[in-house]
Amino acid sequence: MNGKMEGVTLVADWDPKPGFKLGKKDIEGRQTYLGSLVWRNPRFEIREYDIPTPGDDEVLLEVKACGICGSDVHMAQADKDGYIFYPGLTGFPSILGHELSGVVVEAGKKALDKVTNKPFKGGEAVTTEEMLWCGNCKPCADGYPNHCERLDEIGFNVNGAYAKYLVVPARTLWSLDPLRAIYKNEQDLFVAGSIVEPTSVAYNAVIERGGGIRPGDRVVILGGGPVGLAACAILKRAGASKVIISETQDNRAQMALSLGADYHINPLKEDFADRVLEITNGMGADLFMEATGLPEVVYPGIERVIWEGRTLNSKVIVTARAEAKMPVTGEVLQVRRAQIIGAQGHSGHGTFPRVIECMADGMDMTKMSTKKISLHELPENVIKLQTDRSEAKITYIA
Repeated sequence: MNGKMEGVTLVADWDPKPGFKLGKKDIEGRQTYLGSLVWRNPRFEIREYDIPTPGDDEVLLEVKACGICGSDVHMAQADKDGYIFYPGLTGFPSILGHELSGVVVEAGKKALDKVTNKPFKGGEAVTTEEMLWCGNCKPCADGYPNHCERLDEIGFNVNGAYAKYLVVPARTLWSLDPLRAIYKNEQDLFVAGSIVEPTSVAYNAVIERGGGIRPGDRVVILGGGPVGLAACAILKRAGASKVIISETQDNRAQMALSLGADYHINPLKEDFADRVLEITNGMGADLFMEATGLPEVVYPGIERVIWEGRTLNSKVIVTARAEAKMPVTGEVLQVRRAQIIGAQGHSGHGTFPRVIECMADGMDMTKMSTKKISLHELPENVIKLQTDRSEAKITYIA
């Protein structure tokens, strides 16, 4: 397919902090797994690109919807010294955008549709994982694609979906056909499809990495961003008796309550630990999810609930990316049989298809998308989200 397209591109300067050492997977001047230690002065440019051509096992997608993720916000956000907030894999310049859905336009001869196990015909409505795992390294072979040693990530170090078209491997695509019975309107279908990715991040955190819950368990979600909101819906559906959201923004708290949370705590207005213990009649919680990106701020409250509550074997799932260290007291973990578990990604373990099936069965996540914008409105809205969290999810509609 010939032609040109525009892409919202993040540009930054390679300027490593003193003491930074190039890792074995880093590429001098282009890519690093420690973004916040290297990239300075991030800025957006709308650049012109050739429409990409898919390889034998790849698919060209026409983007229909793409959500703005907190990772996008933090890649474009600089600290007082000009370094980006995002601490992970990054390679600039790159077109941002990874929470996407679209339509198959063209496919390579070895690109197979998982629905039919045959070549794509074109026109299929799909979403994609953003983690482009290789399938050949030891973590991938061991069944841990989220920890691929040759990982690329759509919209992080390879071009993403803040554009009209992008190429992705067929292996990361998932059909949106199960959602058609629920979403008759095409825009609603593709908005739902774009929310599969952040919902899958939450699912991976609380079900796959966290081991899930037993019906009747009590859970606490710290942070009402899209992943925290999705966790409320997933854990309520999984049978949690009490889903507690800790969030400072009232609009996001109300969204959490509409998606499955039972109680809201505003830690700026009330003591977090006191309130959790009050709501749970002194029991505490079986599972906590840290989704604020401020572990040094929120963990002391979590730790106090674990220590003073009567629940043993509590799990703390760390989901938000942050450079800050957590102030952990080992004695609390030992005496209360508690665990801290890190969660990254969304790939493997049947996560994407299970999330799609949950959504097809009525777990409506589209209410999370509170604002729709055009391509040229993306830069200003990504920047606005650095200081204004009034919108739960802003979605680019192509």
